[in-house]
Amino acid sequence: MPAERTIKKYANRRLYDTKASRHVTLEEVRALIAAGESIKVVDDRTGEDITRTVLMQIIAEQEQSGGPLFTTAMLEQLIRFYGHDMQGFLRSYLEESVATFVRQQRGLQGEVMKLMTEAPMAAFSELARQNVALWEKLAGDVAADRRKKGE
Repeated sequence: MPAERTIKKYANRRLYDTKASRHVTLEEVRALIAAGESIKVVDDRTGEDITRTVLMQIIAEQEQSGGPLFTTAMLEQLIRFYGHDMQGFLRSYLEESVATFVRQQRGLQGEVMKLMTEAPMAAFSELARQNVALWEKLAGDVAADRRKKGE
């Protein structure tokens, strides 16, 4: 796993990427994360780890602009778990669920890419063959039903 990329947050609310040696926007931090970077955001004055706060800010901005990931009902349910005995369980469950979803998505994308790059026409031919077989079976079933009914 690659090392965390350190982002410093200054009192003026500006973010500074120590690896790139330049100021960055929240959108640029989001893009780093989307590209697979792992980040750690620290308050420049106190050294406090404020990564979660900045990540929540990025999520809030994403939820406001475009198609939200979380519905109102889902957010209400999440809020109800704060302070609940099951809060830790829900956190673990959600984390593992998202990790599993990402693994499955990557696996599926890999298989599709493999099909398309190794023999793209073979994949389409196989799909067409399966569709024809289904239609033939359906037609045979319909014909058998008509024979039974005496049509």
